Amino acid sequence: MPVHTSESSQDSRGKGVGLGLALASALAFGGSGVAAKPLIEAGLDPLHVVWLRVAGAALVMLPVAVRHRALLRRRPALLAGFGLLAVAGVQACYFAAISRIPVGVALLVEYLAPALVLGWVRFVQRRPVTRAAALGVVLAVGGLACVVEVWSGLSFDALGLLLALGAACCQVGYFVLSDQGSDSGDQAPDPLGVIAFGLLVGTAVLSVVARPWTMDWSLLARSADMDGTPVAAGLLLGWIVLVATVVAYVTGVVSVRRLSPAVAGVVACLEAVIATVLAWVLLGEHLSAPQIIGGAVVLAGAFIAQSSAPAKNSPEPVASGGTERELSARGTAT
Repeated sequence: MPVHTSESSQDSRGKGVGLGLALASALAFGGSGVAAKPLIEAGLDPLHVVWLRVAGAALVMLPVAVRHRALLRRRPALLAGFGLLAVAGVQACYFAAISRIPVGVALLVEYLAPALVLGWVRFVQRRPVTRAAALGVVLAVGGLACVVEVWSGLSFDALGLLLALGAACCQVGYFVLSDQGSDSGDQAPDPLGVIAFGLLVGTAVLSVVARPWTMDWSLLARSADMDGTPVAAGLLLGWIVLVATVVAYVTGVVSVRRLSPAVAGVVACLEAVIATVLAWVLLGEHLSAPQIIGGAVVLAGAFIAQSSAPAKNSPEPVASGGTERELSARGTAT
């Protein structure tokens, strides 16, 4: 009996640590847009900010990539998909979006990804989904209508909204790609290894697209304006690379292992809330009451769509779980 009590206590402590790491990851990811927007407004191109973020994180994670170099032979398609979609695609679209629309709005639009995955499953793959998942999609779309205030004729920049939607679509592409390899029977790849190689692939792709050699590097030695307060550009970049990318990914992966993809997914939804609050406090980006309510509905719908069980006696939907879900639970965050 004492042994059982000790094991239960250790399990409880492990879950407590996991929850704390998941919260830390959500906080770190949520601060990326708030730190990036002043750099963009100071004159850096959004693609250059993305390149600096991804390349810096790839350099830090290089030892991890070397340790897991066998992944290049075992899962090349997964690494390419993660780098192209979950790293380069999501980051480029998201940072371009926040240069035109509020940080919170961009992230809430991006959180349509779980609902879009269910749409892919139902209408493209023609596989059944649960009623709860369908309800999640309806809630997410309805909440988004409130966020963008459709009754006022889309008060936000239309291109900015499309870019945020592009980030969501890149997440969908990665989820679908991961699902294609989930039945291979191979051992699930180490998430940290996939993240490290994804950052390297993303750096290579973004180097061609962003052309960093054309960047005005002197801007990094100056200050950026954060709602009237000058902040060193180098400090903001350091936060984006070390905290909002490296620390965020690592703590997120460890939290999934200590908790579960479903629980970690719930905490991950706090990322949008944290980003909105930080943008409100640090950047002065205020949202109206209907937008706040709509944002809560989007998060609720995204969580329901993401965590709903597959329909009985049917193939498991892409968004319902599995080993690849553990990899993607934190791998596509902004």
